[in-house]
Amino acid sequence: MRRLTRRLALPIFGVLWITALLFFWVTKKKLEVPPGPEVQTPKTLEADWEDLWDQFDERQYLNAKKWRVGDDPYKLYAFNQRESERISSSRAVPDTRHLRCTMLVYCADLPPTSIIITFHNEARSTLLRTIRSVLNRTPMNLIQEIILVDDFSNDPDDCLQLIKLPKVKCIRNSERQGLVRSRIRGANVAKGTTLTFLDSHCEVNRDWLQPLLHRVKEDYTRVVCPVIDIISLDNFNYIESAAELRGGFDWSLHFQWEQLSPEQKARRLDPAEPIRTPIIAGGLFVMDKSWFNYLGKYDTDMDIWGGENFGSTFSVHGSLTFLFPAMFVVFFKGLSSPSALCFCLCAYPCPPPPSIESRLDLRKNLQCQSFKWYLENVYPELRIPNDSSIQKGNIRQRQKCLESQRQKNTETYDLRLSPCVKTKGKDAKSQIWAFTYTQQILQEELCLSVVTVFPGAPVVLVVCKNGDDKQQWTKTGSHIEHIASHLCLDTDMFGDGSENGREIVVNVCESSLMSQHWDLVSS
Repeated sequence: MRRLTRRLALPIFGVLWITALLFFWVTKKKLEVPPGPEVQTPKTLEADWEDLWDQFDERQYLNAKKWRVGDDPYKLYAFNQRESERISSSRAVPDTRHLRCTMLVYCADLPPTSIIITFHNEARSTLLRTIRSVLNRTPMNLIQEIILVDDFSNDPDDCLQLIKLPKVKCIRNSERQGLVRSRIRGANVAKGTTLTFLDSHCEVNRDWLQPLLHRVKEDYTRVVCPVIDIISLDNFNYIESAAELRGGFDWSLHFQWEQLSPEQKARRLDPAEPIRTPIIAGGLFVMDKSWFNYLGKYDTDMDIWGGENFGSTFSVHGSLTFLFPAMFVVFFKGLSSPSALCFCLCAYPCPPPPSIESRLDLRKNLQCQSFKWYLENVYPELRIPNDSSIQKGNIRQRQKCLESQRQKNTETYDLRLSPCVKTKGKDAKSQIWAFTYTQQILQEELCLSVVTVFPGAPVVLVVCKNGDDKQQWTKTGSHIEHIASHLCLDTDMFGDGSENGREIVVNVCESSLMSQHWDLVSS
């Protein structure tokens, strides 16, 4: 009997133990059910995003404006519409960040931002890909809203159908307002404490937003711009750009990317460190909304595409403007609006210039510095040209022109002879040279120089340095003579000996050599 009792004791104890566990588990589940109305208002989880996408008929949206066989795929949008429509709206892009950037940790309580995207007659495939890249690669809690500002596109449905997407809102102008005024309208209705401006044909990369918001959270006067990779407008390939660049411009007020100087590179101990830049790409940046308003927003009288680069930048200096290498946005290279690619200059009378009184008052109230201060303290690398001492034009040898070409992913340039070309009636920028009374031959901030003062020494393009005798030249008849060595600018055959294989060098001057005959043709 005792032996039977011992045999039954163990199974009975096991049953009681399992029963107790079930009791406590059921009790715990009942206690976890939240009371009242909270059960009726569940928050959107990441798993629900695909369900929200199911409410949007992507195929119908894209097919309504699909490229038709036989049409020029570049005609409507100045990029390959056919290729864009072949690519998924949620395609993967390579993570081009430096390994150090992937290890950074950001604040857990970053503020949500209002993302503002303005457009006019944008291709539906690129607009949708822009939005989807934001939704796919951004933590939900950081998106306050995505505000689409339709600047009076021909078809209102380009925008209106997109409000079915998560976080997306659409506002439409009743007439064309242009880029700047459309962005201001988006900023005025934004509910986020920070504003993020994006173009309508870009794709964001992994962890793109956190670094930008982190810097603005640390200091609300900061304006932060991403490193911008490139999308090919022909085949939509993703092209990585150099990370050690900063924004700049020339005296024609064209934005351009500049290599950091060797001194600036030497000071950067961390490849993920933000880069202070004298100017930002005005279409892609993050800024505190209250600071944006305090500085007067954009100048609403700037009508020309590209003016936003300067308006937003000149306003903020005295605060901090950064280019952030830890995040990337990819953008079309060489793309302006199609209407800017071909136009006629007609003989219409010029309208009177708009009043700038309001901007002058703003400058006074904000106690802004002068432009001279900007050049001396922010952008000393932008040299002030002395028009009376400069003669500009092509350096020609028969039907070819001296041309500079930057080597890929470097800050060095090759010199070569190439067919003389014009773009829209103007000489190519890479073929325009300036002769100065300081006896330098320069292009932008770079001057012709020699490596050594021996015959056959190559001619190179380096940063101008006043007083450097390696950079001083004189025009003597048809010769361009290097003053210190008394050698003449020449072309030498190299490689296969073809006409295209000519190196720019200095050699002993000989009047009979056609390779030393140069003409300066003013542009």
